[in-house]
Amino acid sequence: MFERLLPHLSVKSIYDIDLDSLIKQGIKGIITDLDNTLVGARDPLANPELIAWLGKLKTLGFQVVVVSNNNHARVNTFCSPIDIPFIHAARKPSTKAFRRALQLMQLEPQQTVVIGDQMLTDVLGGKRIGLYTILVAPISLPDEGLFTKLVNRNIERIALSNLRKKGTDPREGH
Repeated sequence: MFERLLPHLSVKSIYDIDLDSLIKQGIKGIITDLDNTLVGARDPLANPELIAWLGKLKTLGFQVVVVSNNNHARVNTFCSPIDIPFIHAARKPSTKAFRRALQLMQLEPQQTVVIGDQMLTDVLGGKRIGLYTILVAPISLPDEGLFTKLVNRNIERIALSNLRKKGTDPREGH
């Protein structure tokens, strides 16, 4: 049951993702979560390191779409200054927003990765439509919303416990 929450790859942060490896796998598009994946949940704008990383993605030929469960104001404030398309109020793990992101990039699931900090939203939603999933450690746990803290993270703890008992831990680089 919890295997659907197991990402294809787990890394500490977006900066630890081997972009050359993604290119070799035929990946051309990146769907990424915003809060606690790219920046802390309370950080309104991209920092210089993130701007440089996003620039590198574009230079390497990747298309990027931010898919966030957050509201329009939050996601627009972040994405507009750095000219990244976005989908807000995504209702992840529903697949509708992921499918819309694929349409925006004109790519197939096998050409696309999803990057996020939550197993229950980003990993599960991506796996439901066949995307390669990359789990990153959350940037700032204290800034998470109440639902994420009380529900999602507790379910993740249960899932991780069960997966560890089976000898698999997504937070250990699998």
